[in-house]
Amino acid sequence: MSQRDVKQRIDSVKNIRKITSAMQMVAAARLRRAEQRIAALRPYAGAIRRMTRQAAAAAGSGELASTPILQQRETEETVAIMLVTGDRGLAGAFNSQIIRAGLRAAADYQAEGKTVHFYAAGRRGVSSLVFRNIDPHGRYTGFSDRPAYANAREIAEDLMSAYVDAEVDKVEILYNGYISPLTQEVRREVLLPLQRASIDEALGEQDEPETETTGVGHALVEYEPDPEVILRRLVPDYVEISVYRALLESTASEHGARMTAMRSASENAGEVIEDLTLEMNRARQAEITQEIMEVVAGAESLL
Repeated sequence: MSQRDVKQRIDSVKNIRKITSAMQMVAAARLRRAEQRIAALRPYAGAIRRMTRQAAAAAGSGELASTPILQQRETEETVAIMLVTGDRGLAGAFNSQIIRAGLRAAADYQAEGKTVHFYAAGRRGVSSLVFRNIDPHGRYTGFSDRPAYANAREIAEDLMSAYVDAEVDKVEILYNGYISPLTQEVRREVLLPLQRASIDEALGEQDEPETETTGVGHALVEYEPDPEVILRRLVPDYVEISVYRALLESTASEHGARMTAMRSASENAGEVIEDLTLEMNRARQAEITQEIMEVVAGAESLL
């Protein structure tokens, strides 16, 4: 490779490093906003949790059994798998690990003789399923960078309608849970059906502890209208909040993964530039040595 070719490669890699560095800074700024949105959601989500648990306690087991979303089917012949991915790539294994986990889950269910319906949020998830000749029953794209509550409501309504209409017997959601900018973990959760146990356990984590005055299983408020009516209204809100939380965590995870990937790319570009610069210096040195040898040989021929 000539000295000119090496210099052109160095210039190209420098331009790539500028792009990756800029993408790293953009991802870092968006990550901070995503973390703020997750923190802002927690008080509202905690209130929904407490209200749902208290309404379930006040309504009693009869209403829980009669509410379709709270009912568990005797057999689970059809399972819906909701994949939460991003609209863009360049984020390391962020998208691929969700897709692989979803396909593994589907293969396990199909090995048991069950039917799997895929739903996907994010262009990467949709395109990966279509590439594998899988037609998603629900496609939701264009908002992975900044999901709104309306997006979560749309997804939740489709999933709840499919469950209530007996199109599916179980709904699972897979998304990247945000731990830190360097760490994201694949989380697989059962979204539907909602049972009394899941309300008490999963939603009661941030509730205040029981006291002697509150007792166990007794509502602390008087309901108007009846707690049964309120429970039927709160349960869809809980599903929407669960989907919205998954979208927000996935967004934060995506920005964290992209920031880490772009930082690694920038560091790798720096190493490539150093190697190419060393190669160019060696080529220049070899060229100078060759010229000196030619001058010496010419001088000797004149003697």
